[in-house]
Amino acid sequence: MVTNDAPITGATIELENLTKRYPGNPNPSVDSVSMEIGAGETVILVGPSGCGKSTTLRMINRLIEPSSGRIRINGEDVTDIDPVKLRRRIGYAIQSSGLFPHLTVAENIAQVPRMIGWGKQRIKDRVEEMLDLVGLDPREFHDRYPRRLSGGQQQRVGVARALAADPPVLLMDEPFGAVDPITRDHLQDELIRLQHELHKTIVFVTHDFDEAIKLGDRIAVLREQSHIAQFDTPEAILTNPADDFVSGFVGAGAALKRLNLTRVRDVGIVDFPAVTVDEPLQDLFDRFRSGGSNEILLLDRRSRPYKWLRRGDLMRARGSLARAGALVSHTVSADATLRDALEAVLTDNGGRVAITGRRGEYVGVVDMETLLNSVHELLEADRLTALEHREELAELQESQQHQRSALEGGPGGGAADGAGGEHP
Repeated sequence: MVTNDAPITGATIELENLTKRYPGNPNPSVDSVSMEIGAGETVILVGPSGCGKSTTLRMINRLIEPSSGRIRINGEDVTDIDPVKLRRRIGYAIQSSGLFPHLTVAENIAQVPRMIGWGKQRIKDRVEEMLDLVGLDPREFHDRYPRRLSGGQQQRVGVARALAADPPVLLMDEPFGAVDPITRDHLQDELIRLQHELHKTIVFVTHDFDEAIKLGDRIAVLREQSHIAQFDTPEAILTNPADDFVSGFVGAGAALKRLNLTRVRDVGIVDFPAVTVDEPLQDLFDRFRSGGSNEILLLDRRSRPYKWLRRGDLMRARGSLARAGALVSHTVSADATLRDALEAVLTDNGGRVAITGRRGEYVGVVDMETLLNSVHELLEADRLTALEHREELAELQESQQHQRSALEGGPGGGAADGAGGEHP
């Protein structure tokens, strides 16, 4: 993820020979895993079903007790401390949110702060702060029960609850696996934005390699028993997988997968003529006449993209914008990836997509030309990287050939002894 100047509030995590054995099973479920995770880093554990990635994650907060090995958080060995106290210091988000159905949204978020002794006013302020942080209006969601929330809203509340006590570490076990693909993309973007602001240490389990590329600073590709096949940056894994096992996870289209490494906010977001629904029709006509654009973006009363308006649409409006223009069907956030933006542009016939901020407010537009230029740059970078690798391989092979020739022709070598040596 791209970082900013916000302070890092995460903690280092060290796993040392972490192992889990279950009675009756001759082989360990997790076998001697060692890993160092930096403060403020997002590390993704990805691997086949049953490889032990969730078990490894849950040993960090000791929901599963290790059979052997050590866990250090900010240098402190937490293997032998009270596991309940440890879990209150570590945020935990799971699939399907795990909210208590009989508690309101506010009561769910307040659970850990209340258990560790925060005062009522501090808890109240924190609940409102966390709802705002995850993009939910406190006035609207404070007193709702989980059953009155969509799947995506429940997951947002789950993340808010996990972060409520301001833990340095956040563990996430396939938290977005039970929602639809569109909601999942939005939740991923939200997590990217949150991490951009908070810089927690996040350990995230998924079976989806595309999700791993999109979210991770580094990815640990795990074999059976959580043996690490490769632990590296997404870019390094995409361009230079360690072996066939890792290549199988990368799959086809590595160059296109690299579109998940660049955020929309890092490319050319441009201004686009925009007006609100309250603006008189005559002012819209004037905007079209004075500007060079044939299209204007209509915003709702909360400054969110609402409709794309063309000149001809106003002629058919007959005094009301309700009948004019085409509804904005797709938007992406500034923290979305170029792949998300490209998919949205290709789905829309206009060759552009509106970019939104944390509350869905309009911030600009990215067009097809900008996205295609970025794709071409990535493909060219891949071509140059592949060329460099071929040159390095050729140099290595040439060096090895020279070494073999020297050994065969040098003192004590077989060729010299057999061909030119005198027999006693």
